[in-house]
Amino acid sequence: MRVDAELVRRLLDSQHPGYAGEDVVLVDEGWDNFTFRVGSEHAVRLPRHSAAVPLILNEQRWLPLVDSWLDLAVPAPVAIGEGGDLFPWPWSVVQWIPGTTAECTVFSPDQAEVVATSLRALHRLAPLDAPANPFRGVRLQARRDVVQERIERLALPELVVPFRRALEAPPSEEVVWLHGDLHPRNVIVRERAVIGLIDWGDIAAGDAATDLACGWMLFDSEGRDAFIAAYDPSPAELARAVGWAVNFGSAMLDSEEPRHVAIGRTIIEQLGV
Repeated sequence: MRVDAELVRRLLDSQHPGYAGEDVVLVDEGWDNFTFRVGSEHAVRLPRHSAAVPLILNEQRWLPLVDSWLDLAVPAPVAIGEGGDLFPWPWSVVQWIPGTTAECTVFSPDQAEVVATSLRALHRLAPLDAPANPFRGVRLQARRDVVQERIERLALPELVVPFRRALEAPPSEEVVWLHGDLHPRNVIVRERAVIGLIDWGDIAAGDAATDLACGWMLFDSEGRDAFIAAYDPSPAELARAVGWAVNFGSAMLDSEEPRHVAIGRTIIEQLGV
């Protein structure tokens, strides 16, 4: 799908003219969405392909609820766009969170505690109509074959034992709300402080260990110790979190997208610490 700033201006003109006079600038093209900044306080998110449409619908339905739970900023929708002749799928106007993504940030232990506290607030029991995700929050055994294939193909023998231990851990007995994709590019910081969590397309109900993998995705060993102490997972949750970190690290290393490959290398390095 080709999307540019002119198309976004036309969409705003036709459906939400209150935002139409603002400058529109492309921020990023992710795997699933385009993000355009609109003025200084808002952004427009549009799906890049049809498979991403359910993800943006999940954000539209559930992010206002999540926003009420968390002290960290969340890009909750402030206006909903409908598909039509200009653009075939639904899209959103969301709150803009000023700051930078966290790829180059070394978090202090107190910031690791902020993330842990926020996840504790998020990880509450999910209702029966909460979205499911076939790749996030599922039993780790469902990811076994694909992860083991990546470990072998990418020659990562150091991941074999931690992933096996994760598979052997007891499964989760609770189904809770998840962010589902807590890598550094989805964490917003300002002056090295965590201020927001973005890209909630993978929001789903499932195993909290999926999100706890961020302990190896965001922090060094000192920060991770503080994160684990503040969240206080069970031994089984912690073991499964290591397994999910193996899943995410190997997937990013295998992605061929330079920014994600770099994150994948860092995750695998942290798994060895």
